[in-house]
Amino acid sequence: MNETVTLPFPKLSKGSHRPDGEGSVQVQLDPNVKIGNAKVFAIYGKGGIGKSTTSSNLSAAFSKMGKRVLQIGCDPKHDSTFTLTKKMLPTVIDILETVNFHAEELRPEDFVFEGYNGVMCVEAGGPPAGTGCGGYVVGQTVKLLKEHHLLEDTDVVIFDVLGDVVCGGFAAPLQHADRALIVTANDFDSIFAMNRIVQAIGAKAKNYNVRLGGVIANRSKDTDQIQKYNDKIGLKLAAHFPDLDVIRRSRLKKCTLFEMEPSPELEAVQKEYLRLAAALWLGPEPMSAVPMKDRDIFDLLGFD
Repeated sequence: MNETVTLPFPKLSKGSHRPDGEGSVQVQLDPNVKIGNAKVFAIYGKGGIGKSTTSSNLSAAFSKMGKRVLQIGCDPKHDSTFTLTKKMLPTVIDILETVNFHAEELRPEDFVFEGYNGVMCVEAGGPPAGTGCGGYVVGQTVKLLKEHHLLEDTDVVIFDVLGDVVCGGFAAPLQHADRALIVTANDFDSIFAMNRIVQAIGAKAKNYNVRLGGVIANRSKDTDQIQKYNDKIGLKLAAHFPDLDVIRRSRLKKCTLFEMEPSPELEAVQKEYLRLAAALWLGPEPMSAVPMKDRDIFDLLGFD
């Protein structure tokens, strides 16, 4: 008879110190578990906007610069790293379950996999649907990496975070990040989600070092609506990736853009990723943005 394994997800409770914003109920990560000296970026944005594509190609660009990169997927779908590894990786939660959550029994090769150009890949996964909290999963993943000394020789860590869900759990990567980047398209729904994420980053910035690092326009020929919003609240565009078929095909081929057959449009996209990676490595100036009220976004966007 199979035993039922109960995942040890903690109850959400207000932190023992200042909450992250009025009325906030947040998962508080162990303050002793810090990533270290690596530059840490958290990638957010509306569900389906292309965060995993952006994260994986940004990781590849950093690796092209000679940096030691670790990408952590924070989505139960666990598809963040498949273009880097050419396969769907098991999640940290899956692997912990195989050893009945005795983390001391795990080896690094059980949950860390090497991808394109040496990028190290981890899929944190998430709790079963309707149970637990994603913040616990993020915390356990970072703790495992720390215990196995896998962060000591890392230059860049990229968290690729689940969609536009900015609850306390999936905002947890912000507690580790230096800069948060928001991926958006030039449309109302994407920008509405971006505004919510700006709110979450502002809440976390009260107690943690994370700051806004800029906006990445994706799958968009134009950026006029994004720019209208950015100008209003104090954000800046960090990079722009048009809606090109070569990007779609790279996902279908399960590879990064740096592995596709050469073409003029591909070269332009590769250069933009390398430019973005170089700018992030140098350290973008933190941005102070004031999110808008929902109704104000509705009134702001659109054509006169």
